[in-house]
Parts: sequence; C-alpha cells; structure tokens
Amino acid sequence: MRLLMRSLLTLFAFLFLFGCAAKQMSKPASFAPVNFDKAAYTSKVDNFLIVFDASSSMRYPLNQETKFNKAQALVNRLNLTLPELGQTAGLRSFGHSPKVSKKTTELFYGMEKYSTANLDKNFKKIFEPGGLTPLGKGLNAAQADFKGLSGESNAVIIITDGEDLSGDVLPSAKALKKLYGSSICFYPILVGDAPAGAAALKQIASIGGCGFYSTADQLLKSPAAMADFVEKVFLKKKPAIVAPAPVVVPKKEKKVWVLDNVLFGSGSAVIKPGAYYVLDDIIKTLGENPAMNINIQGHTDNVGSPEKNKDLSLRRAQAVKNYLVGKGIMPGRMTTEGLGCSQPIALNGTEAGRALNRRVEVRPF
Repeated sequence: MRLLMRSLLTLFAFLFLFGCAAKQMSKPASFAPVNFDKAAYTSKVDNFLIVFDASSSMRYPLNQETKFNKAQALVNRLNLTLPELGQTAGLRSFGHSPKVSKKTTELFYGMEKYSTANLDKNFKKIFEPGGLTPLGKGLNAAQADFKGLSGESNAVIIITDGEDLSGDVLPSAKALKKLYGSSICFYPILVGDAPAGAAALKQIASIGGCGFYSTADQLLKSPAAMADFVEKVFLKKKPAIVAPAPVVVPKKEKKVWVLDNVLFGSGSAVIKPGAYYVLDDIIKTLGENPAMNINIQGHTDNVGSPEKNKDLSLRRAQAVKNYLVGKGIMPGRMTTEGLGCSQPIALNGTEAGRALNRRVEVRPF
C-alpha cells in the first residue's frame, strides 16, 4: 500500500508540473510576412503538397510551446509568405486525434489551384494531434495526390517531429521518387530535436536529389528566414527586362558651301564668274535631294558702318538666290539672311582676315 501511495504521489506531481508548464507556454508571436512582388517572380513549382504530422508525439512541449503549435506556425507563416502564382497545392496530414479524423492519413485540402485563404480554412480542421506517426502511409497516399497533374515540378513539404518513424518511411519516399522521377523534390522540416528523426529526414531529402532538409527553429527565426525558404523552394525570378540599346545612326554632316571674297568684288554684291562652279554644285545637290532646303547667309568685314554692311551682306545673299532661281531652283526652298560683320571667322585687323570675313555661306536644312 505504501508503495502504491508513493507511485500515485509521483504521478500527481508529474501531472501538476506538466499542467503548470502547459499554462506557461507562450502564445504564437505575431508575424509580418515578407511580401514578394508577383510581377518579379514566376512559380518554380507546378504542384506542391504539405505533408503534416498530427500524431500524438506532437503534443509534447518544446521550448515553452508544443511541437504541434510550432508546426502550425510553420504552415501559417509559409502560407502567408508564399505568393499565389497559379500553383496547384494540397495539404495531407497523418496521425490525428479521433476528433479530427479516424483515418491515419487524409487529404484535407487540394489538390487545387493554390489559395492562401482556402489553405488556411482547411488547415484549421487539423486542430488536435493524436495517434501514431504513419509518415510512410502519408507518402504512399501522395502518389495518388500528384496523379494526373500537369507540370514538371512537384514539391513535397514534410513537417514532422521525426519521432517514432516506422521502417516504411524511406521505402515510401523511394517509391514516390521512382514514380515521378526527377519531377519530385522533398523538403523535410524537423520540429524538435530527435536525432533519429533528423537522420531519416536528411535521407529523404537526399532521395529526392533536388530538395533540402531544414528545421523549424531555422524557419521560425524571422520573417526573412521564412521568405528565404519560400524563395528557394517555390520561386524563380523573372529575367530583368533590358531595353534594347538605341540604334545610333551616324549623322551625315551636311555640306556647307562658302563663297568667299574671290567670288565677290570688294563692296560689291555682283557674283564673279569664278563663283559659278560653286553655285553649280549647289544646284546639282538640290536636284538630287528634293527635300533639301537651303539658308543663304551674307557676311562682310568691319569696313564701313554696321548698317551698310548689313545691307551689303543681304544683297550678296539675295544675288546668290537670284542666280539659283534662274537655274530652276524653286524660291520656296531658299531663305536669305544679311548678318553684316556680326560673325567674323578671322581677325579684321589684317587684309587677309578681312578677306575671309567677306563671304556668303549656303547651309542646307
């Protein structure tokens, strides 16, 4: 009797301490997800399935929180972070409290076009853990979940504490891989610190050949950590749109004709015969280019008053225009300006400089 009483006291003490620990467990922290720009990404994954551990070992405490709560936080944060990009999604759980399901594994959501709201609504149905840990059965059932889906990239996200995994887990992963080949990748996430579970999940990742192993502690560390996981597993950046370089067409310099002082007498607007070869070249060019117009500018040196020089420069420009009109060039294709001595191209202090300044320039436009 004394031994029985001692055993009962020990049991009550354990239950009391466990109850206190349960009351002190922290509430899930608030979460502000990283928002991905949908315009900058496409989905790397065509179809994905979350395989969720709802077995009885998930109710045990882990760092002031049950493993089940941690696993719930993982799914919720993943769901809030992942952008909807037309993927097909599903949620399968295994284990279960009888209040949730009497099946050892059940597809609670999908397979259907991924919706953040619909995944959240159906995930709430898995509200309590219980039963064994038949992960192998969940992976076997996943064979049918992916059947008939289009696309060439399938991801299996396994969330489990890795406790009490049966011996059929690795064969089940290999069978799923064999059925879907290179299209299927495993991304196991360990909730807890079970060494045997960690080893098994790492083996599953290697069976896939294209996924990787993670822990809940890593992914729940920060919104950025979850975003990094989501980007690596699900997303592919669109190539940056590079605007084509503008095609630069070398601009052909238009010829400028200059009739200098040799072609005009000093103080005169009468064209000398020596100017005809220059004027004939202008006529030929205008004939070959019907869209070309010209501006005829008259210039002088600084000898004389500005008023007289302006008048002389304009008469020189007009004389060139008259010559071209006489040779059949339409007047509307020509404008004239008298700029006087305002734009010298040489010093007016010497005879040679003044000679260069007495000129007519013909500029195409």
